[in-house]
Amino acid sequence: MSQRKMVQLSTGALLFLLPWFGGLVSGELSYNFSQCLDFFYKETPPKGFHAAGYQSICQRYKNQYRFASLYHRQHRAPLYSAYRLSPTDGKRPRTSWMYEPQLVFSHASPEMEPFHIPEDQNVIDSQAVLLDYKNSNYTKGHLNPSMHQGTEEDREATFTLTNIVPQRAGSNSGPWNRLENEVLRKFKGFCNGSMYVITGAMPYTSGARWINNRVSVPEYMWSAYCCPSYSTYLPKSVKPFFPSYAAVGRNDRESGEEIVPVNVRMKASMRGYDVRRMSVETLEGILKQRLAVIISLFQGQCQ
Repeated sequence: MSQRKMVQLSTGALLFLLPWFGGLVSGELSYNFSQCLDFFYKETPPKGFHAAGYQSICQRYKNQYRFASLYHRQHRAPLYSAYRLSPTDGKRPRTSWMYEPQLVFSHASPEMEPFHIPEDQNVIDSQAVLLDYKNSNYTKGHLNPSMHQGTEEDREATFTLTNIVPQRAGSNSGPWNRLENEVLRKFKGFCNGSMYVITGAMPYTSGARWINNRVSVPEYMWSAYCCPSYSTYLPKSVKPFFPSYAAVGRNDRESGEEIVPVNVRMKASMRGYDVRRMSVETLEGILKQRLAVIISLFQGQCQ
């Protein structure tokens, strides 16, 4: 059986049970990632996430696939985005935020479009819109950050709300931003080939939280990378970070400390938005405990 066929079958049989999960830019919708498997290590999406209620999106820009997202229609937010990291060659682009027409009508054009003012009610009913974030006290948090994309086109393609979750400013511009820069430095310094990244959101166990009573807010952010080909001569301090590593970041300063402890010495505006570095296996264990399913992020543990 071919690798792509196996992925299609496994994606349809995934087990993910929690209610929370219960230029031109274009995106293609399907119930698998068969058109954009290149963004996953060994062309294998994460295992354990239920397909029911989700829409797999192969995000495409100017007729080229840029990354992949798993989007939850009811909660109007992505569960994760997967991409290959590449060194940036420019600044954050000035571009319009986009929406996905195919979430509105299944047979709509695959071309993502800038939001129109006023926003069409069919768009509002189908996905997150800019008004959801207005006066919400949350920023638009990229799962696939533009700083991890090498070309201007790749960076522009990240500005779709199907790649965004509500993220506190103290996290987005603080510890989580430092993590994104740290991962980029490790890629530039030690990764010899592709680095596969999956970044996602973790729900509250006490029930969904919302902005505008429409868009789910994650309690934690999480991210993991896989760099199967890396420098033979790693400094001792860097060896634990290869071939794979992961992290979990707080998105609620009032959350308990059982997953991510709080550094009380951190600057007040960022205190409570700490990020804990860990192995991929540890992250998978946290996801298993929180979601009551077995999660496998990288085929063969990135070996």
